[in-house]
Amino acid sequence: MLTPLTGRSVIVTGGSKGIGRGIAKVFAARGARVTIAARGEEALRRTADELNAAGGRVRWAVCDVADWESVRRMVDEAAEVQGGLHVMCANAGIFPQVKIVSMTPDDWDHVMATNLRSAFLAVKAAIPHFEKAGGGRVVLTSSITGPVTGYPGWSHYGASKAGQLGFLRTAAMELARYNATINAVMPGNIITEGLQDLGQEYLDQMAASIPLKRLGSVEDIGHAALFFASDEAAYITGQMLVIDGGQIIPESLAAIADI
Repeated sequence: MLTPLTGRSVIVTGGSKGIGRGIAKVFAARGARVTIAARGEEALRRTADELNAAGGRVRWAVCDVADWESVRRMVDEAAEVQGGLHVMCANAGIFPQVKIVSMTPDDWDHVMATNLRSAFLAVKAAIPHFEKAGGGRVVLTSSITGPVTGYPGWSHYGASKAGQLGFLRTAAMELARYNATINAVMPGNIITEGLQDLGQEYLDQMAASIPLKRLGSVEDIGHAALFFASDEAAYITGQMLVIDGGQIIPESLAAIADI
C-alpha cells in the first residue's frame, strides 16, 4: 500500500473535468489538499463542491494555463493556502479534431499553448516551492496519441503530447537538483466528456480495438498519477507509464478478433 498523502499540497491543472477531475478525486480521497485550476469557473466550482461533499479538501482557482502570470499567481496562492506545494499534476489539455488541410495556424498555436506551453509554465512556477520544501513531484498527462500512435485530425494534439515527453527528459535532469521528480502518464482512450462528444460510434470502435474490450476510467489515470507522486516512487524520474488497456499492443484488429 502506498504511503498516504495526508495534508500534502497538490495542484491539478485542467482539474475541473475529465482526466483532471479523476486525478483530483483520487488525490483528495488519499487525504491530500488539492487545488484544481482551469479556465471555467462554473465547472471548477461544481467539481470542487462534489469532491468536498465526498470528504475531500479541494479548492478551485480560475487560471489561464497558457499565461505565465496567471499560472504563477495560481501556484503561489495555492502554496500559501495549502502550506507549500508537494505535487504538480500538469494535466490541462484540449483535443479539437481538425485535419491538417483545414487547420489554421491559430488552431495549431491554441493547442500547443494549452497542452505544451502550459506544462512548461506549471513546472516553472512549481520550482521555487519545491526548492523551499526540499523536494517535489511533477506528473504530466501526455497520451499514447503522438508519442506512440496517430489519428486523423489530431496532428496538433499528437505533436503537443510528444513534445511533453521531450520536455520531460531534460526537466528530469534539471529538477533533480531540487530533489524533485517528473514523470508522465500516457492515457489511451479514457471515458471523458470530450471523448463522449465524439459519438457512440467512435467509442464503440475504440473499445473494439482494445484487448480489455473497454475504455478506461479517469480514476485509472488518477491511480497511476498517485503512484508517481508517492514516497514509494521517489527513485523514478523521467519515465512514462502507458495506461491504455493494451491498445497499442495488437498489430491489427484481427489480432484480437477472437479474444
